[in-house]
Amino acid sequence: MISAGEFRNGITLEIDGALFIITDFQHVKPGKGAAFVRSTLKNLETGAVIEKTFRPNEKMPRAHIDRRDLQYLYTDGTLYYFMDNESFEQLEMNASDVGDSLVFVKENETVQVQVHNGRIFGIEPPMHVELEITETEPGFAGNTAQGATKPAVVETGATIKVPLFVSTGEKVKIDTRTGEYLGRV
Repeated sequence: MISAGEFRNGITLEIDGALFIITDFQHVKPGKGAAFVRSTLKNLETGAVIEKTFRPNEKMPRAHIDRRDLQYLYTDGTLYYFMDNESFEQLEMNASDVGDSLVFVKENETVQVQVHNGRIFGIEPPMHVELEITETEPGFAGNTAQGATKPAVVETGATIKVPLFVSTGEKVKIDTRTGEYLGRV
């Protein structure tokens, strides 16, 4: 249990059976009346953001989140298969639970999953990946003063924006959080 007076950014709480992470908090001491803690909480399962106020001595249950490395094996229809590298146990997840978190991840790459009470609720791909461009329009000279870009499809099927000089068959580095082109490999 943690009191609202001890809130810090990044602490995970369990409120009404849902997992929340504190993204912002402010201790408020009005001139008249009792002090309170105004906080912004993000639901870790749905991504919804709420604002909630607490009394400083109000206690909340703290949620313990485990992070484990799993190897992404393959997709079969709407199921995604993973393997624990320590126990070699295979796990499966529905496409609705995975969402778009694996859009830049190739098969056999390692991802980090968030686990609470034995249940996986979040997948974090590596921050940067190297992927091959499988389809893009040919580049052309001129109009490069403004940093012109063109769409390109990478080997996982995702579409990103790349500079005009990048061509099909090249390997590029991508930031998985933003889908932004970082450079050639």
